[in-house]
Amino acid sequence: MRELEEITGLLLHAAAQPGSRAAVVQELSARPGRARLVATGADLVLLEVVSRLLRRGWQPYDVHRIALRRTGSDGASLAGDAVVAEVERTPAVKVPRAWRAQLARIGADVWWDADEPRLSQWARRHGCAADHALSCAVKALAGLATLPPLPDLPLPADEGVDEKMLAKVRALLAKAESTPYPEEAEALSAKAQELMSRYSFEQALVDSREAGSARRFWLDEPYLAAKSSLVSAVASANRCRAVSYEKLGFLAVVGHEVDLDIVDVLATSLLVQATEAMLAAGRHVSLGGRSRTRSFRHAFLLSYAARIGERLAEADEAVGAQVVDERLLPVLARRRAEVDALFGRLFPDVARRTHSISNGAGWHAGRAAADQAKLTPERRRLTG
Repeated sequence: MRELEEITGLLLHAAAQPGSRAAVVQELSARPGRARLVATGADLVLLEVVSRLLRRGWQPYDVHRIALRRTGSDGASLAGDAVVAEVERTPAVKVPRAWRAQLARIGADVWWDADEPRLSQWARRHGCAADHALSCAVKALAGLATLPPLPDLPLPADEGVDEKMLAKVRALLAKAESTPYPEEAEALSAKAQELMSRYSFEQALVDSREAGSARRFWLDEPYLAAKSSLVSAVASANRCRAVSYEKLGFLAVVGHEVDLDIVDVLATSLLVQATEAMLAAGRHVSLGGRSRTRSFRHAFLLSYAARIGERLAEADEAVGAQVVDERLLPVLARRRAEVDALFGRLFPDVARRTHSISNGAGWHAGRAAADQAKLTPERRRLTG
């Protein structure tokens, strides 16, 4: 027991002190006849670190994404195994259904034999030496051990958008992203938006429950700040509120589950379309090579997000003038109040952030690209 405590202490020290990692891994790997004990120690420390994160507001998918960002695929694999191990030792009635869905999303399950340390089996599974596996575990610990606590987000109280509806929307948006014909892309996007908007309004009318939910939207590098602005614009247009954790790489979005699903689908598609438009603009705009600079792309995406936000706000005003079902506006007002209240409880100290633009060409190109996108859903009137 004392030696195991010493091993776990060394691993935690190595995780906290980057300069000591190689030496600690070398020392532990060189202990004769102690490979099993060392692997057990690594399992225990990883399990404890992951368990602490799950108690402090992190969810399984969050742990996977931050491990992938900070430690690469090996670290994410080890972190995912530790999450599964922690979930499996938790009484089934206390494991949220949403967590099970997140584990399935990242492909994490119990694949190891309980009679042998996971790290030893992981090394064999990945065809690597024990010292390399130990080094990967230390790197994973380093990426996870110092993470801050997060607000404990409420899990969904309902099912969100029907899967058949989501499948139709995703198929339409996929075609819009892949077609080389702008007119076809506009028609497909308009149809997808019409389906989503109508579904959201219909659900608001039939579902009178007071409920709010929240989820984290993880973004890929680069240009996280600009991409966050785009997702925030989509969230705002769909009766949701967002706050950015740029250093960690995600946004927390608060809203009703149906609207969160719509934000997820629409923002994902718009991020793809914005990136493609940015690259296309960079090929056609020439200012001494500046079109390919980081400042051009950053300005382009910020401008694209700002213009889309304006157009979606205009669309919301148009919807208000078209709705003839007298029940809808009070319902939407109530749901906005619920979202505001939940957002205030979760994020009481949020500050607004401003962005500086240093590339005028990028700003104007981004605004032009956003103007070309057909984002206004052609909503049908809802009747009693």
